[in-house]
Amino acid sequence: MPAGDRKLTMEEMGRPLPEAHLHAPKHPIVVVLDDLRSRHNVGSIFRSADAFGIERLLLCGFTPLPPHREIDKTALGATLSVPWAHRKSTMEAIEELRHAGYRVIAVEQTLAAVPITELAAMDQPVALVLGNELNGVADEVITACDACTFIPQMGSKHSLNVAVCAGVAMWNATLSR
Repeated sequence: MPAGDRKLTMEEMGRPLPEAHLHAPKHPIVVVLDDLRSRHNVGSIFRSADAFGIERLLLCGFTPLPPHREIDKTALGATLSVPWAHRKSTMEAIEELRHAGYRVIAVEQTLAAVPITELAAMDQPVALVLGNELNGVADEVITACDACTFIPQMGSKHSLNVAVCAGVAMWNATLSR
């Protein structure tokens, strides 16, 4: 560590309180969770959405909803600072988002998917759809999306944990603003 370097204190970081962050301006990015199973993944995605100033989360189908101690364990309070809503189905969410002018992009490995690093600068609001831990984004949902993207990987596994994938996708989407 360089001489004189140290970790910043919470006060030095100047982070807003959850209530202030909830109402602060956000990136026009919505993250749609398509039938996730794990409360820990949901909590982690809330925490990343807070970190990247995401507009809101749409928790679809049987995706677990706050409040729940397992979500709160990984969200660390982000369920209070990130707007969210539940939709009965991901298809309902996509229809709503498209009607509101969002470009809907599934984060999934498909024949026509482009690497996330190659997504052009987004000049309209965007919705990122992330899928179930076992089955990914549902086929009917992929068909309803405007495009698909994937995160290039170099290892032997075919996918990332959905919470890790969400963090990478949100980071990339905020960079392209």
